[in-house]
Amino acid sequence: MSAADYHTLAELFPNETVTHSYVQDIQLPAVNGKSPGTFALITLDNGLDHSKPTTLGPNTLIELGTVLEGLRDRAARGEIVGVGVTGKPYFLVAGADLSTVKSVSGREQGLWMAQLGHDVYATLANLGVPSFAFINGLALGGGLEIALQSTYRTVSTGAGALALPEAFIGLIPGWGGVYILPRLIGPENAVKVMIENPLSNNRTLTGPQAYELGVADAIFEPADFVEQSVAWAARVIAGAVAPERANAVDPSAPDVADRWAGAVAAGRAFVEAKTSNASPAPAKVLDVLEANRALTQAESAELECQTLADLMQTDEFRSTVYAFLDLVQRRSKRPAGAPDRKLARPVTKIGVVGAGLMASQLALLFARQLKVPVVMTDIDQARVDKGVDYVHAEVDKLLAKKRISADAANRTKALVSGSVSKEAFADADFVIEAVFEELSVKKQVFKEVEAIVSPECILATNTSSLSVTAMAEDLQYPERLVGFHFFNPVAVMPLLEIVRAPKTDDAVLATAFELAKGLKKSAVLVKDAAAFVVNRLLLRLMGEVTAAFDEGTPAEVADNALRPMGLPMTPFTLGAMVGLPVAQHVQESLHDAFGDRFTVSRNLQALIDNGVRSIWDPASVKAGKPVIPAETLALMTFGDSPSTAEEVLRRTQDALAEEIGLMLAEGVVAGPEDIDLCMILGAGWPMFLGGITPYLDRVGASERVTGKKFLAPGVASEPAA
Repeated sequence: MSAADYHTLAELFPNETVTHSYVQDIQLPAVNGKSPGTFALITLDNGLDHSKPTTLGPNTLIELGTVLEGLRDRAARGEIVGVGVTGKPYFLVAGADLSTVKSVSGREQGLWMAQLGHDVYATLANLGVPSFAFINGLALGGGLEIALQSTYRTVSTGAGALALPEAFIGLIPGWGGVYILPRLIGPENAVKVMIENPLSNNRTLTGPQAYELGVADAIFEPADFVEQSVAWAARVIAGAVAPERANAVDPSAPDVADRWAGAVAAGRAFVEAKTSNASPAPAKVLDVLEANRALTQAESAELECQTLADLMQTDEFRSTVYAFLDLVQRRSKRPAGAPDRKLARPVTKIGVVGAGLMASQLALLFARQLKVPVVMTDIDQARVDKGVDYVHAEVDKLLAKKRISADAANRTKALVSGSVSKEAFADADFVIEAVFEELSVKKQVFKEVEAIVSPECILATNTSSLSVTAMAEDLQYPERLVGFHFFNPVAVMPLLEIVRAPKTDDAVLATAFELAKGLKKSAVLVKDAAAFVVNRLLLRLMGEVTAAFDEGTPAEVADNALRPMGLPMTPFTLGAMVGLPVAQHVQESLHDAFGDRFTVSRNLQALIDNGVRSIWDPASVKAGKPVIPAETLALMTFGDSPSTAEEVLRRTQDALAEEIGLMLAEGVVAGPEDIDLCMILGAGWPMFLGGITPYLDRVGASERVTGKKFLAPGVASEPAA
């Protein structure tokens, strides 16, 4: 079909931000004294700055297809000898416009969208002259598939984020990627790019990594990337260069069948380990990959289109787009309830009470990102020195990995100092405590700090579960206190729960949100309630599993019952990582605050009392077959009411739905979207599940417990008819 045949589809999306196809004729540089001829270079550009990536919607694809058809005609007339495609600065193309894809109504529209892409890309692949993709920057999904459909590819050493991330967002690479990539770089590498990377926190390739795999045929520096790529294209067209593709395979070769099957099997094992098959998309990617070894490209294209159309209609896909686009890309940048940023105060010096691991991580983060002096205090010089030494050592590691320059390393080290006296906070604008999780200890700290700092200095607590309101009770200026709850490890975890106590004023809150932005964290405003959002839900989840265990459910059943949730680790593993005493302490706090919904495990207490750090034997966990040591088992007692895995799963689903319903009724956050954002960014809740509330809606727990779904139809599910 011609691109023009899809105008009916395009008319359904009048608000699409169109990426235009601008064509420039270039006389190719001489090779052996003679120019090969005229080269047509297409630049994909939406006319917006680099904060607005180029994307592919129906109108964009139709324009690109129409341009390519015109170039095909010119090639047939002998007017051009090659066609190149590149992008505006920093981008080739960021893939399909997810807003458009999400709003596709019905399977037929989804099928049209898939077929449109294939028809346009088929034109690029069959121009009658060689086609070249010059990957100058980010190339995701359909953007990378433009390059794959070209005859040859170059990549910039400065290009970042090259990927086929569709398995991560609930789809498959639907415009030829599943067919072309394994033939180009081998099936094992293709599984890495299409399965392992997307399901590993959406990992991407750099330009050099893509070149090393064989995705690109040549690599050039950014400064004159397009000029070098055009010159290289001239040499290819003239026959002076013939790219070698060491990783390419012929699927019909006798030795490839076993490699292909082995790569697919390894991919399926990876999906099972990472997701427990909780999302349909990764398995579909592998199904298409497995089938297309024996298919023609046209046959594979039809299979891709049908599969893509099916996946577009799933609530898993809609939920993932909701989580990725509506929450992580949008809501996190415009936090609900945040005061006007104009109220924020300048922060030129920061104090950190404590010099332990968490405090030291905070000091490093503040110094690196905010580039202001940071002073840590503790009760003796040895602790202070240890904290400062930790920061310096971490900076040295960053320097050794070439993640920062020598100048930046020296400046960061110089910004962090230590003192045994809180007098060092006298001129600080912001002081945060990171001391033992005990209310009386924190109240004493703030009493001492307030006696030293100015009335305008903001005080912050990094508490994970204690009452910010109670901490402020004895302050002279209680309005200056705010919760500033980071997650561990501080440098990695993107969430920051900003806690507003009843008397916290807007200027303090506005400053906290501006600091979060400067720290490159995603902040969510939460009401002062025990354990806030993430820890409250995680401890409710862990409490249900440990309660089932105490009742007599076998450990392996209880610990693995939540695998259909696709969580990054099992409850018992999480407990061991957090530390059983810490987890039990928070659970006790929640039990005190909320009653018997949060059970305190007698068996975990027995382990803590005897110095046991994990239910499982650590060596057996590493071996992949967790067992409880006999001496650990002897410390515990069990009931006679075991549950099945299905019963533990349903029990936990319902408990989470109940807790979220109560949190929303209490006004802990502005809406269920904030709970989803917190769990994705603070607890590693799988993006492919689309957030915790869409998951609970899909499995029926929301309606079983609260009588209704958390999200309206169309938000993360099929729109209402």
